Amino acid sequence: MRNGDANSQVPDRFGRWLRDLRISVTDRCNFRCRYCMPREVFGADHLFLDRSELLTFEEITRLARVFARQGVRKIRLTGGEPLLRRQLDQLVGMLAEVDGIDDIALTTNGSLLAAQARGLRDAGLSRVTVSLDSLDAERFARISDTRVPLSQVLRGIAAAEEAGLAPIKVNTVVKRGMNDGSDVLDLAGFGREHGYVVRFIEYMDVGTTNGWRMTDVVPAREIVDRLHAAWPLEPADPDYTGEVARRYRYLDGGEVGIIASVTEPFCRTCTRARLSAQGELFTCLFASSGHDLRALLRGGTDDAELESHIQALWGRRTDRYSELRTTESTRARKVEMSYIGG
Repeated sequence: MRNGDANSQVPDRFGRWLRDLRISVTDRCNFRCRYCMPREVFGADHLFLDRSELLTFEEITRLARVFARQGVRKIRLTGGEPLLRRQLDQLVGMLAEVDGIDDIALTTNGSLLAAQARGLRDAGLSRVTVSLDSLDAERFARISDTRVPLSQVLRGIAAAEEAGLAPIKVNTVVKRGMNDGSDVLDLAGFGREHGYVVRFIEYMDVGTTNGWRMTDVVPAREIVDRLHAAWPLEPADPDYTGEVARRYRYLDGGEVGIIASVTEPFCRTCTRARLSAQGELFTCLFASSGHDLRALLRGGTDDAELESHIQALWGRRTDRYSELRTTESTRARKVEMSYIGG
């Protein structure tokens, strides 16, 4: 893999280098999780993006090449639910050919994974992260607000493991009064039994439709203490600079992660940019607006100009929302997670 031209890479205003690109391929999802896409907002009359508004696979791949020249090494496909985008394996295959990209991952709710895991792996997908907030079937249905049974998601995870999409990670958003009881230890035990890395995520004020309140946040320290009481833990070193999860190792084997954007912000090491399904570049998960790259793509801009534009946007970046979070900022309009992925 090409290491890129060091002279073409620039850090942002806080010395953070661009290394990770999260690409949303659709704003649609077949779940209506209340902390992400509450049904009263994203109901039957909600207007999702028309197919013509979405970046084509060729446009996504072209941008991936430009971002790779800026230092991006990891791509994560997100949504919405990315597996709703038809023939996603074709996009994976195209991205796998991009010089400089070392890792292609996918975040999914797992409902469509069983049928697609093998094809995605064969196309070049490296690994998968499945969002799962409860192992109790009734609570799972209530949280996800879907008719998709829990068993279908579990089959998807098993299929991903069989296909060799490893390591498998399971992301769990923990919200006070929603799944902060037995679910935490149940999911941790599930990860220990199967060798999956479960990552518990503090409930975040992403977007403006989920009714976020600080009192709903279960602090990372509380989760770690509960896990440690059941299975003794020790901190583990990060795998790389900018890793979002704090890693812990069970003393008897296995690993668990904590993503504490609210109580233990990690803005100063953030190396991620996000690309919406219609080609807007967001330099922070909590941003209120993005930068339109689709207009440049479809307006005849060449790759050198695209690269210079992205370089300038990243060079001006000063985002550190979680470090500066206030009561007022939590009320401000922000892009929805379902639009740009988590």
